[in-house]
Amino acid sequence: MTFRSKAIEVAQSRLALHLAPPPEKITELYGINTFNEEVMRGLLSPEAYIKISNAIRSGSNIDREVAEEVATAMKSWAISKGATHYTHWFQPLTGTTAEKHDAFFDLSSNGKALEKFKGSALVQQEPDASSFPSGGLRATFEARGYTGWDPSSPAFLMDNGAGGKTLCIPSVFISYTGEALDYKAPLLRAINMLDKAATAVCQYFNRDVSKVTATLGVEQEYFLVDKALYYARPDLVMSSRTVFGHSPARGQQLEDHYFGSISPRVNAFMVDFEFEALKLGIPVRTRHNEVAPGQFECAPTFEEINLAVDHNALLMDLMQKIAEKHNFKVLFHEKPFAGINGSGKHNNWSMSTDTGINLLAPTTKPKENLRFLTFLVNVIKAVHDHADLLRASIASAGNEHRLGANEAPPAIVSVFLGADLTKMLEELVSRGEITVEKGENFYYKLGINRIPNLLRDNTDRNRTSPFAFTGNKFEYRAVGGSANSASPMIVLNSIVAKQLLAFKKELDERLSRGEEKKIAVVEILKQYYLDSKKILFEGNGYSEEWVQEAASRGLSNIATTYEALREYVSPAAIETFESIEVLTRRELHARYEIELENYIKRIQIESRVIGDLALNHVVSTCVKYQFKLAQTARSLTDLEMVDEAAPIKEIIKDISDHVVVIKRLVYEMVESRKRANNIPDSTERARLYTEEVKDYFDKIRYHVDKLELLIDDEDWPLVKYREMLFIK
Repeated sequence: MTFRSKAIEVAQSRLALHLAPPPEKITELYGINTFNEEVMRGLLSPEAYIKISNAIRSGSNIDREVAEEVATAMKSWAISKGATHYTHWFQPLTGTTAEKHDAFFDLSSNGKALEKFKGSALVQQEPDASSFPSGGLRATFEARGYTGWDPSSPAFLMDNGAGGKTLCIPSVFISYTGEALDYKAPLLRAINMLDKAATAVCQYFNRDVSKVTATLGVEQEYFLVDKALYYARPDLVMSSRTVFGHSPARGQQLEDHYFGSISPRVNAFMVDFEFEALKLGIPVRTRHNEVAPGQFECAPTFEEINLAVDHNALLMDLMQKIAEKHNFKVLFHEKPFAGINGSGKHNNWSMSTDTGINLLAPTTKPKENLRFLTFLVNVIKAVHDHADLLRASIASAGNEHRLGANEAPPAIVSVFLGADLTKMLEELVSRGEITVEKGENFYYKLGINRIPNLLRDNTDRNRTSPFAFTGNKFEYRAVGGSANSASPMIVLNSIVAKQLLAFKKELDERLSRGEEKKIAVVEILKQYYLDSKKILFEGNGYSEEWVQEAASRGLSNIATTYEALREYVSPAAIETFESIEVLTRRELHARYEIELENYIKRIQIESRVIGDLALNHVVSTCVKYQFKLAQTARSLTDLEMVDEAAPIKEIIKDISDHVVVIKRLVYEMVESRKRANNIPDSTERARLYTEEVKDYFDKIRYHVDKLELLIDDEDWPLVKYREMLFIK
């Protein structure tokens, strides 16, 4: 029995785990493993609670006395729930989360064991910064770096899986010299700048607004593969995607998986991780089958953006841990299987005021609609002016396989508004006024009396648009499934903040000249709309016609990651980030180098996996199978059954032809990789990996996938697509 057949047998024997329903209502589970404001209110003194609450809401500083009280309360709470250790939980530029666990344990001067957790340990820790990517900000021998507590994201308890729990303290991560080495620090800066800029603009319309909060809802797509099948595919283990695999006869063409009935085993996994997510304060509320077989999605309620990013990173980690219990592996890679849809992470973004107003929600009141159009048009202009930077924020080796593959938005950044909003903006330009037709609600007439009337939204959705307005928010659909949402959110919040500051400056200049406020606002918006109009597109973003039209409009189409990442160090990007104090020139150059090296390493790993599988698994199997066929052909010939032996000889020749080409291509790929590795400049090295090394991937794959159809199914060494996608 082959390794593959053993894996299939194990996978087919799996049954859904029985999960006991929680003793409480689901709502009572929510946040029970978080040190949230309700817990703090009960454990802290009124004075300390007010200070910590103000720090969360307004960003005011927390003094050491308050930190000591919070640490004492946090330790007591965590230990009472079974925690034995604590850690500063942070998000370095590796793309994953990081944690170093320390025990609530110390020895007194007389050698007595005691439980210890001081305010200083809560506020600051020191991981080894030399072991995390710094992009040249730190030398290898310069090890000191600091994590700092972020009180706006509640501490939480993570089950260690061995009976104990760890208190996790969300934190920023900075170098000894003060530069950001993570995603959270610049995200917090960008959020703060957007708050200031948006609040200042809101003041023109409503003096009661004192804070604007950026909100985010993250839709997470993923694949599930049985653990036995996963470990039987070295390419999945090493590179998170299948580098070989012939398309199965049935993939997603019947369109029967999307929103289909969820299998018991998958449903048990979903229920399990959702319960644990709710305990951690992650408001997951949606689950369903996605388009591709074996693909699924979960989505939470909207949250403040820093919390939403933390929760998505935590959710991905949690899903992987819970999947182990159910003998699954979760694949977040953007394109783990060729020929079927990949996975995105749609980022639904908006802004809301402390007076309860969604700034991207249109109304029928002229004054409120002018405010809405002000923010809408400024967002459009920000995306237009910084489209290449937005493209850079979602660039990765995985997303390079997905973008523009007739399942995800193209690499061309465009904005979809819908017919009604486009009409409104056109009338603003042509007539200088905003016209809103209130009218009656539009209901579908179904002709079925027992079905209640269905209300139609004022615009359709466009799933082919990378940045689409969806009624009261923008959906950035181009973000990849494995990405940290902080990356695109740092860019989006920064460019909108910068644009709003520019709008305020221009409006103030007009008002200082005595212009009426409404007229001045309208005139500015008209010009912004005309300046940005070319980025608006309502049609099919997957079509070749759009690619051609976008080129005629002068829009960028940056197809490769190494080209997209260069935008981070462009003069325009540096000026943007430095002007609003989100990232410095040094930090931007560091991130560019880190992202570029990460890209190179991932392509390098895939190249090595392709060479290993092609020669040590596929070619060796083919040679053995050819020997079997040769014996059969010889036996037939000896029996003077020449005609019967002829087809077998043709198969042997076909196999030989493919094997010869594979061996030659693998050799050439290895040599091109060696040439690339000898280039000291990372930008040029990335170019060679993109244009030369990666160019061999599909060529080798073509011949391997053809061999999959020629070799006996019992002998083929790699678990096939039909098995990975359909055995659940």
